[in-house]
Parts: sequence; structure tokens; C-alpha cells
Amino acid sequence: MAFNQPDRLGREGRWMTDLRQLALTTSIALLISTPADANPDLAKAKNCVACHSLERKMIGPAFKAIAARYAKDESAVSVLKEKVIKGGGGSWGQMAMPPQPGVSPEEAESLVKWILSQEP
Repeated sequence: MAFNQPDRLGREGRWMTDLRQLALTTSIALLISTPADANPDLAKAKNCVACHSLERKMIGPAFKAIAARYAKDESAVSVLKEKVIKGGGGSWGQMAMPPQPGVSPEEAESLVKWILSQEP
């Protein structure tokens, strides 16, 4: 008889079944998670946190303040993505956001989506 037959499942068979279920659950969780889920680490890696924090203004505005300002703006992702990459000023006072050439367009979009997902 085959090892994985239901009536012959021994301790090893149950362990493999549990392992398969864990792998499936993990795979599904990764597939349904959004890019926004992983970006506090990306924000740190790209040094966004040198000028921004989640809740309070530093050199630049707080991420939650950005999310609040752009909450109803349908063009927010493209506008902010461009500001991350090319820099920009005039929106939050006199300090301009410097260009971030080390941030790829994909990373910029992911960061912006994470920022916009913050509850104001």
C-alpha cells in the first residue's frame, strides 16, 4: 500500500500533511498580501525615515499627514511616486524633498502605496 493512504497514515504521514497545509497557508497569505504590507522596512532601507516618521513631522511631513492630504486624490500614487524619484518642493513648506535616484520606480510606487495606506 502507498505511504500516504488515509488508513495507513502514521506519524510521518500526518507530519507531512501538516507541513503541506502550512506551506499552502503561507503561500496564500503571501499572494493576498499587498506590497504595502512590507514597506516599513523599505522606508528604512531607503532612508525615508531620516526625514519622515509615521506620526510626527520631522524635516519632512509625517507619513500619516501625507496619507490624510492625498486621501481623496486619485492621482496621488503617480504624483507622489514622481516626487519620490525626482524630488519636489512647495507642498509642505520651504524644505524641498531631494531626488532619490537610488529608489526604483517599483520601490517608489510600493512606498507611496504604503504611505497612503496609513490611517490619518
